[in-house]
Amino acid sequence: MQIPNKTGTEKIITKIDANPNLSLKSRENRILKVAAYCRVSTDSDDQLESYKAQMSYYTEAIAKNPKWRLAGIYADEGITGTSTKKREDFMRMIRDCEKGKIDLILTKSVARFARNTVDSLNYVRKLKAMGIGVFFEEQNLDSLKADSEMFIGLHSVMAQAESENISANVRWGIQQRMKTGTYAFRYNILGYVKGADSKPQIVPEQAEIVRTIYDMYLGGASIDQIKTFLESEHYLTLHGKSEWSRALIKNILVNERYCGDLLLQKTYVENCITKKTKKNMGELPKYLITNNHEPIVTREVFKAVQAEMARRANKRKSSDFAITENGKYSGKYALTGKLICGECGGQYRRKIWTYKGEKRAVWRCLSRIEHGKKVCHKSPTLDEIKLKEAINRAFGKCLKDGNDIKNLILSNLSYGITGTQDPLDIATMQRQLNALDTKLEETVVLSQKSGGDPQKLMNVVSELCRQMTVLRERIDAAKANVEADSNLNFEIKRITELLENSTTTEFDDSAIRMLVEAIRVMTDGKIQIELKTGETIIEALDPTDDEM
Repeated sequence: MQIPNKTGTEKIITKIDANPNLSLKSRENRILKVAAYCRVSTDSDDQLESYKAQMSYYTEAIAKNPKWRLAGIYADEGITGTSTKKREDFMRMIRDCEKGKIDLILTKSVARFARNTVDSLNYVRKLKAMGIGVFFEEQNLDSLKADSEMFIGLHSVMAQAESENISANVRWGIQQRMKTGTYAFRYNILGYVKGADSKPQIVPEQAEIVRTIYDMYLGGASIDQIKTFLESEHYLTLHGKSEWSRALIKNILVNERYCGDLLLQKTYVENCITKKTKKNMGELPKYLITNNHEPIVTREVFKAVQAEMARRANKRKSSDFAITENGKYSGKYALTGKLICGECGGQYRRKIWTYKGEKRAVWRCLSRIEHGKKVCHKSPTLDEIKLKEAINRAFGKCLKDGNDIKNLILSNLSYGITGTQDPLDIATMQRQLNALDTKLEETVVLSQKSGGDPQKLMNVVSELCRQMTVLRERIDAAKANVEADSNLNFEIKRITELLENSTTTEFDDSAIRMLVEAIRVMTDGKIQIELKTGETIIEALDPTDDEM
């Protein structure tokens, strides 16, 4: 064809007919490096036999074709088809394609290649861009052909729908087992193994570790302190590791299985494609099976730990320079967060002072540390040893007065912790009963000395006895209510043991954490120890020289 142009010469256009035989990319004229991809969806014996059969079939089929050369058999056993990320051999095959090691991939069907529509089309397009085809035998589809993508997409949608249907059926079955309480116990926690009767059986050595963790946490220890203790004592985790993570310890503290219960569907899988596990925040129902198995810790201990965990999580910041409003709990010192400045209301912080080469611990107002005397002018600095001695003296004064004081503290603290009135009523009525008993004795003694009217004496004694009988009945009724309250019983037991074991010579961190709400440091050289019910014990304290 000739076309005139402005220069006067003519353009000449010559058509060169196509010749596929000259194309270097022509699959018909060169030896193709052919790979096969196999996959079975479960690891059952039947499926594994199918997997072996697929490998044998493709090895033989590729060997029979003179224009094919085996580039490898890629296979994944018992792996999901809805996500390519978990299929190691599939991803290895894709990497080999990128390296030019493969020209053609054979696979049984679209479902074997991928049940996820997005993954299937993405990888088919990616391979097609590299000139690599995928041949699906069952559907007789070649991905390099122009009209193949629509059919591949259609079959991928059908495969994904099948996976979603299977997933829904499996989920329904799991939920039915949860509803009926027949869902299997998962032995992925420290302290339990599957017993001969197929029920959870306690491992004594591991159970002691769990109880230690719970006791330390209730005693005021932080998770970091518990971690340090477990590692220093060479305790081993469920998997035999000597290193304990904070997450593992926290999971032990919040796992209801340790108190004999089983809470099901705490998490759920978003869908069969992403397989993302989410925490169940009310999207699905939960199922609580109470008394499912033998507990390692009592339900009261478990509840107390959850309450303490919530209290620590709601701790507010103490420093004005803190970035967030939330404070960080520290279990290192029992006085942290409890020692309050009587002048500015700020918290005291422990510091180490060095004077003439000697180090000693002191407690100082944090507001004064951060802002100086312009904010808090008169707050005293406290020597830790003198502070502990003052606290010991204060507790000693309470304890040496006998059981009446102990019972009063016990009932008031129980009321303060649980909000139940019965302990206060019992203590009040017991004092009234003691007073009536004393009055009865005094009446009898007075009558014997004075020789008064016998009938009048009998009337007084009869009335006193009647009042005492009524009080005893009311005390018994209140005690019955207390005994029926497991939470209250647990708190009373803890406090009773603490009071019975307390001495006037030792500073007990557990006593501070359990009994004391706050200790206010006054500018007159005294401390006011406020118990959790608001009762106050005042004790003198010598301040440390601020200018040291």
